[in-house]
Amino acid sequence: MSQESADQLKFDGQGLLPAVIQDWLDGTVLMLGYMNQEAVAKTVATRRVHFWSRSRNKLWEKGETSGHTLHVKELFVDCDRDTILVKAQPVGPTCHTGERACFFSRVDDQGEVVRSNPQDAHGGILTGVLRTIQERRANPQAGSYTSKLFEGGHDKILKKVAEEAGEVLLASKGGKKEEIVYEVADLLFHTLMVLGYHEISLQEIFQELGTRFGKSGLRDT
Repeated sequence: MSQESADQLKFDGQGLLPAVIQDWLDGTVLMLGYMNQEAVAKTVATRRVHFWSRSRNKLWEKGETSGHTLHVKELFVDCDRDTILVKAQPVGPTCHTGERACFFSRVDDQGEVVRSNPQDAHGGILTGVLRTIQERRANPQAGSYTSKLFEGGHDKILKKVAEEAGEVLLASKGGKKEEIVYEVADLLFHTLMVLGYHEISLQEIFQELGTRFGKSGLRDT
């Protein structure tokens, strides 16, 4: 990393800036660390995340002892250039506790910090929907559409996927954006039902997409 490039970053009075580490596949925030100029340069050069340890006063590579390294996919800086966002592919769990990510304690409505399901902070809306689907399968609820679909069995779920795929085709032919959005959302939900039925995580789907992804987009198949 050139001095000119380093000069574009705004380090604090201790020569540090925060680095947010995000899973490049699903956007899960894995951890927060601090980098000095040397750590940034090492991260850029090796494509592996390095931090500056404030307690040990030394440079270190994430996972140098555990083997749970973070492989850099992309680097971004914020509008003030005083924070780095690192999109990385983790090898194993990122948190020293053994959890996938370091953020697994929720602040409740009373402002109290409470332990929650470690997966609650993972991913986005699709992950949350699949989590609800899995909960409905494990604990069926009266009046729940999801529970009713599971009660109908595998064939009923597949029939709904086929029906919703047809609705997407019709909506697309019609060309009305709001109808396309509505029908694609329906198709995505019922596709997630298939994943829930087979106990397949979205992370597995993201990993498969990741193997096909390149700088120019999805590879030709």
